[in-house]
Amino acid sequence: MATTADYTSAGAGANAALIVLGLETSCDETAASVVRLSDGRAEVLSSVVHSQIDDHAAFGGVVPEIAARSHVEMIDGVARRAMAEAGLDYADLSGVAATAGPGLVGGVMVGLSFGKAVALARGLPLVAVNHLEGHAVSARLTESGDPAAYPFLLLLVSGGHCQLLEVRGIGDMSRLGTTIDDAAGEAFDKTAKALDLGYPGGPALEKLAASGDADRYDLPRALLGRAGYDFSFSGLKTAAARLAMTVKTDQDRADVAAGVQAAIARQLTERTERAMADFAQRHETRRFVVAGGVAANRTVRTRLEAAATRHGFSFLAPPLAYCTDNAAMIALAGAERLALGLTSPMDVAARPRWPLDEARALADPAHKPGRKGAKA
Repeated sequence: MATTADYTSAGAGANAALIVLGLETSCDETAASVVRLSDGRAEVLSSVVHSQIDDHAAFGGVVPEIAARSHVEMIDGVARRAMAEAGLDYADLSGVAATAGPGLVGGVMVGLSFGKAVALARGLPLVAVNHLEGHAVSARLTESGDPAAYPFLLLLVSGGHCQLLEVRGIGDMSRLGTTIDDAAGEAFDKTAKALDLGYPGGPALEKLAASGDADRYDLPRALLGRAGYDFSFSGLKTAAARLAMTVKTDQDRADVAAGVQAAIARQLTERTERAMADFAQRHETRRFVVAGGVAANRTVRTRLEAAATRHGFSFLAPPLAYCTDNAAMIALAGAERLALGLTSPMDVAARPRWPLDEARALADPAHKPGRKGAKA
């Protein structure tokens, strides 16, 4: 959640129709989208994503310098295309929303600077959006016309983040649990790399796992029985990397992939079920949302949906197009903030790290500082 110093009140009406251009450049997708928010419902007028997969494939992962240069080259054209597909001119916009973090800071600076330029040139309010808040509201981009109503329990699971959050509204979110080391998406990607599946690794591993035996290998079950709602995937990642060095056949590789995928889905489900029990004690409504790139994994979705059913929760997930990084979620988060009259100053800075629940992050950091502290 942003601090109060990051935003000022613009006095926008909560029921006014708002049209916002969203910009997303936090990793290796250059994205722009136009979203209309009216009466609490979002309509995606356009969503353009330029992927850099080909630029990074040879390196087996994202190279920050290459990503930033590509954003510089593509951002103008992607934004123009988003406006053209929406059939609108900049004069039709109510505001501009841009990811201001967390992410690869060189890329974040590109989208945020472009957003500032558009806002200054057109006299529009700027909203600096937390990328994680974008994922948090992405299920409200549902194509069914029935958006996820607040409050809800959120599992935000991607390549860089793995958190359980109580979402009461835009800018009003509490962290229940987080990874104490690696994210689930990182475990997917690093295992795929160890198996030489190419980049991006997550979808390739899922495809290979379809023909594998998930029970063949005995993989570690981290934090089993531990109190709280935190996650840990470093042990699983290490065990999978060691197994990958011993495989001899395609079936061996498929079995490793299936085992790792099942272990990730199992831990996500176990920890989420604990959070569901806690959430149900404090809220009459029982809504569960899973968002982020890993939410596109069918095995993960299936197990989480079954868990939601067992605990009496409705299950919601963004359309697949909005699970991975996109600008529609940024535009929606910006529009919801704008509806509350929250805008950002032009000197707002790009942030490589930006926790949603800053108070909890400061009071109880997941990664303790020190010589041996993970990701200190």
